[in-house]
Amino acid sequence: MRTRILSIAAVLLFAVLAGCATAPSHTRNVCAIFDQRDGWFNNWQRAAERTEREYGVPVPILMATIYAESGFQPHARPPRRKLLGFIPWTRPSSAYGYSQALDGAWDHYQRDTGRWGARRSDFADAIEFIGWYHAQSHARNGIPLNDPYNLYLAYYVGWKGYQQGAWRGNADLERTAQKVASMSALYASQLRTCN
Repeated sequence: MRTRILSIAAVLLFAVLAGCATAPSHTRNVCAIFDQRDGWFNNWQRAAERTEREYGVPVPILMATIYAESGFQPHARPPRRKLLGFIPWTRPSSAYGYSQALDGAWDHYQRDTGRWGARRSDFADAIEFIGWYHAQSHARNGIPLNDPYNLYLAYYVGWKGYQQGAWRGNADLERTAQKVASMSALYASQLRTCN
C-alpha cells in the first residue's frame, strides 16, 4: 500500500513539474494562458497581479512583454551563432528565460530587490523582474507605466540606450514594440472577459 501511494505521489509530482517546464498553448489569449497555469504553487495570474500591485505596471503589458521576449518558453535563449556556417558556436547575448533578461540586468535586479533566489526560468520571478524593470524605466526615463510601446523599447535597449534614442532607425525593434503594444491591448480586452 505504501509503495502504491509513493508511486502515485511520484507520478503526480512529475506531472506538475512537466507542466511547469513547457510553454502554454494559445499564447495569444491571456485568459487561456491563466486557465492553463492556475495551480496552487504555480498560479500565473496571481503572480502577474501581485507584480502589478507592487510596481504599477498593468498585467497586459507584463504579459505582452513576455509574449514578445520568449513566447512563454521558460528556458528560451537566443540562437547560437554558427562557426563556418554550420558549427554551433556562442550565443549573441546572455538573455535567458521568460524575461530574456541579460546576466547583468538580472544581477542588478537581485541586488536592488534582495531576491537572491530568483530564477529567470520561474514565471513569477521573471514577471516580477519585468515589472521592476518597467518601473525603473518610468523612474529613470519618465515613461508612463501604461505605455507598452516605449516601455518595451527601453526594455530592449536599456535605460541609457533609450535615453540616447538607440532604437531610432531600427525598424525591426520598432515593429516588435508595436507588436507588444497591440498584444497588450488585445490582452487588456480579453482580461475584461475572463472568468
